[in-house]
Amino acid sequence: MNICLLSYRGNPYCGGQGVYLYFLSRELARMGHSPTVLVGPPEPWPMPWAKTLSLEGLNLWGVRKNMLPREAPWRILRPLNFFEFVATRFGFFPEMLIFSLRALRALQKRVSREGFQVFHDVQSLGYGLLLVKRFRRPLVTTVHHPLTIDFRHSLERDRNFKEKYYTVVFYPLGMQGRVIRRCDRVLTSSRETARQIEEAFRVSPDRIRNVANGLDTEFFRPENGARKEANRVLFVGNTDDPKKGVGYLLEAMTFLPERVNLTIVDEGAPFKTHAPDVARKLGIQRRVTFTGKLSPEALRREYQKAQLTAVPSLYEGFGLPAAESMACGTPVVATSAGALPEVVGEDGAGILVPPRNPQALATAILQVLEDGGQRERMAEAGRERVENLFSWRKVAERTVEVYKELI
Repeated sequence: MNICLLSYRGNPYCGGQGVYLYFLSRELARMGHSPTVLVGPPEPWPMPWAKTLSLEGLNLWGVRKNMLPREAPWRILRPLNFFEFVATRFGFFPEMLIFSLRALRALQKRVSREGFQVFHDVQSLGYGLLLVKRFRRPLVTTVHHPLTIDFRHSLERDRNFKEKYYTVVFYPLGMQGRVIRRCDRVLTSSRETARQIEEAFRVSPDRIRNVANGLDTEFFRPENGARKEANRVLFVGNTDDPKKGVGYLLEAMTFLPERVNLTIVDEGAPFKTHAPDVARKLGIQRRVTFTGKLSPEALRREYQKAQLTAVPSLYEGFGLPAAESMACGTPVVATSAGALPEVVGEDGAGILVPPRNPQALATAILQVLEDGGQRERMAEAGRERVENLFSWRKVAERTVEVYKELI
């Protein structure tokens, strides 16, 4: 099957869509299919199993200096580049729209030659996709969670009119709603996210398919003979994202013994200040370590060394850190928010606590840290659950079934 995948950002360090693109295309190729990838910058990791076409993009949102392209500065005057420049000066985020228009232009030259049988958008949902339907091929989109979730949490955190303005203009909710309702199928990663998509964007439930999310179980795995570092708790996520609930985890640390330390896989000051400021106000800064951005190998070692991973989120469309930790044989203490109960399950792989409850979070963390037998049972159950439900092979097989259903 000839499959065209479209993603407005390709690099895994830019978010879940880059990880999804890389591993789904790899697994589709292993199954004998022929993926072609149209992708915007930053570019993805090399994907020798796929034809890759990199589309232009300047990524100007949030940039205040050195906005001109280093090579050929005059490119800023090209129509779509100039539109991006002007829109971003007012706080808009036009990247998804611009990518979809560039993808449409690129596809006009390639559809008949490449013989695509299905188009699969990865969370772009730009207006250009509506015109892609002219090619009379099925159009599938993947949405890990609707942007309405991010929108609500951002407004909740905003402190003044200026911050609320930038939240309102940043999220292209109207565009995404109009486009998603015209896609032939919507793929998502959990029953909870399917419910949110149906509610937020008025998508008919008969067009939504839960194919789950995947992770590389060949890479994320327990290490034989690896020693866990006593009283070491791990958090993996964007500390500036209010949905991740890192403030509640930091508050939970005040209820835990001094010997318990927290490692946060994210940047600290001066790049990100929210979590360092909260840790300092709570007087626990000496017990909190920020690793900065890590290579995949270094991230795996962090999972393997920790005694448990805490996932204090207020909402998750899936909860990849929980699944990665389970795959590495590290127990999880997570909230019961969003799709986390679907990931962690009820078969002993982790403990679920109410969101926004630091005391309950601390109690569960201490319970796991002090009971070695329970940690071993949770490690075995977590690895087994991930292998059975969340390997990329399983996700690719379920995705191909949706393609076949449409074709």
